[in-house]
Amino acid sequence: MKDGDENTGAERSLGGLNRRRLLQGTAGTFGAVLASTGVYQLIDTMAKPPDRPTVADTQPGQEQYILQNEQVVMVDGTGVKSSKGTIAVRVPALHDHVITARLNVSANAKALREAQHHLEAALLDVERQFPSTPAGVGTTVAWGLPYFQHYIPTLGRTSGFFKAGTSYPAYLPVDLVTSKSAGSTVYALQEARTFPSDQPPPGFGPVRLEQNDVAVLLRSDSLANIKAASNILFGSGSNQAGDLFKVTSIRQGFSGGGFYGQQGLPSKLALAADIPGAQSIPRQAQGFLGFATTLDSNMGPGIIANLETLPGYTDQWPNGYFKQGTTMHLSHLFQDLVTWYEQNFPQYADRVTAMLQPGLSPAPAPGTLALQPPGQSEAEVARGVERYRSYGHTGSMSEVDSTTSAMTSNYGKAYPSGTTIPVRGDFDTLDNPFHYTSDPVADHYSERPAAGLHFIQFQPTIGLFNLVRLSMDGHYADRTLPVAPRSPHAGINSVLQTTHRQNYLVPPRRHRSFPLAEFLV
Repeated sequence: MKDGDENTGAERSLGGLNRRRLLQGTAGTFGAVLASTGVYQLIDTMAKPPDRPTVADTQPGQEQYILQNEQVVMVDGTGVKSSKGTIAVRVPALHDHVITARLNVSANAKALREAQHHLEAALLDVERQFPSTPAGVGTTVAWGLPYFQHYIPTLGRTSGFFKAGTSYPAYLPVDLVTSKSAGSTVYALQEARTFPSDQPPPGFGPVRLEQNDVAVLLRSDSLANIKAASNILFGSGSNQAGDLFKVTSIRQGFSGGGFYGQQGLPSKLALAADIPGAQSIPRQAQGFLGFATTLDSNMGPGIIANLETLPGYTDQWPNGYFKQGTTMHLSHLFQDLVTWYEQNFPQYADRVTAMLQPGLSPAPAPGTLALQPPGQSEAEVARGVERYRSYGHTGSMSEVDSTTSAMTSNYGKAYPSGTTIPVRGDFDTLDNPFHYTSDPVADHYSERPAAGLHFIQFQPTIGLFNLVRLSMDGHYADRTLPVAPRSPHAGINSVLQTTHRQNYLVPPRRHRSFPLAEFLV
C-alpha cells in the first residue's frame, strides 16, 4: 500500500476514539489529562519527522518566539519540496501544544519571587533535556494582562528600567504608533477585542475574551518530547512546576507533514476522524483549507517582530526591560470545510480568489495551493472591489502587515518596502474547541472532533495585530470596503467561526519567568 492511498489501521481507529477518556479533566485527575494526547498520538506513526539537526546551530537567543533550526525548503505548485521548486516555505514543527492557566500563587513579593525561581528552574530543566529546536522542544512563555493587573500592581524597587512606585500599566511597553494616532498612551499589550466578521457557531454565544494569566506554547516534531516538557512544567512532582498553576485549557494540534511527498497530516487526520468535507483536502496540504500557510515571504524575517527592532514602534529601544520580547495573539476558530470546498468555493479558481485576490487566472489545481501571493496595496484592494465586488484574504492584509517603505532597523538591518512584520505560529486542530478545559460548559466542549485552527501570531504590538485583523474584514483607517464582512466575497471569512481570543506579552528569555516580580517589595 502506498503512503496516502488508504488510511492505515491506526488511522482508521481515530474516528472511533472515545475522547471522553481524554477529557475527564473535570471528572478525573489533571495529571491523567496532561499525559493524554488522544488522536494526536497517532501523528508520530503517520508522519516521518523532517530530517533536521537535533542540536541548535547557536545558543538560544533572547527571543522566545523564534524556533531554532526551522528549515526553509523550495516547493513546487503541489506544496512538495522539489529541485525545481520556486516557492520558499518554512517547515514547521509537526506538533504544537498550548497550555493556558491562572496562577496558584499568593499575590505578595515573597511568594512571587519564589515562584519566579521555581518556574525558571523548571524551564532550565526542559532546556537541559531538549534543545530549543523542532527536534527537541521549543518553549514560549507568554503573560496576559490579568497577571500584570493582579500580581504586579506597583514596582517597589528602583532599577535601571523603572523608578520605585511605577504602577500598572506604566511599566508596560508603549505602542508609539497607536499612541500617536489615538492622542493618548496606548500600550503594546492590549485587551483582546472582537472584529466585524467574528461569529461563533450557532448556540455558542459571544466570542469568549479570555482572562488567563499565562500561556505556554510547546513545539516539536516529537510528541514524547512535548509530553515530557509538559510534565516538567505542569506536573505535580517536587521538581516540577505544576503547583504554580491552575490550568484552564490544553490546546493541541499539528501542521504540515506533506512537504516531502507524503500525505499531509490535515488530510490524514480529517479523513480518519470523519470530518465533513475532509475528502476535498488536497493530499499534501499543510492546512485544512489546502494552503501552504508558512510561505517565507509571509513570515516576518529574523527578529523583525521584536518590540524594539523597528524604529518608532515601541519605547523598548535601546534598553527597555522587555527588549527582545514581542506580543502574541491566541485565538481558536472552527473551519467549515463543507462551505469552503463544496458550497461557497467549489472550484479551485474560486478558492484562489478567496485566499489571494480576485482577477487571478490560476493554472489547473495542482493539489495543494502553494502560490506566491502577488500582494496588493489598499487602493488596489478597493479598486478590485469596484471591479469584482469582492476581495481576497491575503490581498486585503498585505499592505497593513508589512513595511510601507524601505526601513533600517535599530540593529542596522535593511528591510525593503513590503517586508512582512508578523510571524505566524498557528496550527490545525481537531479540538472542539480544546483538548482539555477546566470549564467545559462555558467553553462549549464537545467530544466530537471538529476541524479548527489555534491561531497564533507574534508582532511588535497588539495595535498592529488589530489593524491587520480589521483589514481582513475590509476595515481600514481611512475607508471601509462595501462588502459584508462575512459574505463569500470577503476572503475566507465565511468559513471561519471564532470562539476565543486573548492577547499576551512574550518577555525576552531572561525575564520569561514571572516578569517584574524581582522589583516587588
